[in-house]
Amino acid sequence: MSATSAPATATTSTPRRSLRWRVVDIIVATVLAVACGLIFVFWNSVGYAWYMAMDALTPGLGGLATGIWLIGGVLGALIIRKPGAALYVEVLAASVSAVMGSQWGWSTIYSGLAQGIGIELVLIVFAYRRFGLGIAMLGGALAGVGAWCLELFTSGNLAKGPEFLIIYLVCLIISGAILAGVVGHLLTRALAATGALDRFAVGREARAK
Repeated sequence: MSATSAPATATTSTPRRSLRWRVVDIIVATVLAVACGLIFVFWNSVGYAWYMAMDALTPGLGGLATGIWLIGGVLGALIIRKPGAALYVEVLAASVSAVMGSQWGWSTIYSGLAQGIGIELVLIVFAYRRFGLGIAMLGGALAGVGAWCLELFTSGNLAKGPEFLIIYLVCLIISGAILAGVVGHLLTRALAATGALDRFAVGREARAK
């Protein structure tokens, strides 16, 4: 066999995907977090009014309004695609909300932690390799579960009846899946289509299409 006819198995190789953070990851994640924090500030009044109105109809239904507060982690996960990105964006966004006068004060940060951890758990299960709509919805849903677990203790929900707890949990899951998951996925795709995310995998995927 001549050298020219030898298999070209070693000529090209797919570069190994790195899970290490780059400077651009930190910058974009921080910008995302601040933007989401400002959204949270808006939702602290509009969303909370919706929450109270739904809860007045049936205790627990207010959970349907919570999904927007979970969207930071979903966006961080879908765009940065690195371990800790969902947690970083959600917690920093919650901190921005707290600094700007959230009615829940610094306890907002605890919520960001619980919600961000929920999303990170989904990404860990899939080894940070899947970032489609299904993952976004599952991450948003599990962020809602994280919020539910935290509020058992921080909001006194542990003392409430099982009917409230079940209704609230189901509503948090639905809201997280739709308002955080679906909306977060659509926002990510819209940003990628503008070329703003060309230095990220989601931007390259958008160009390839």
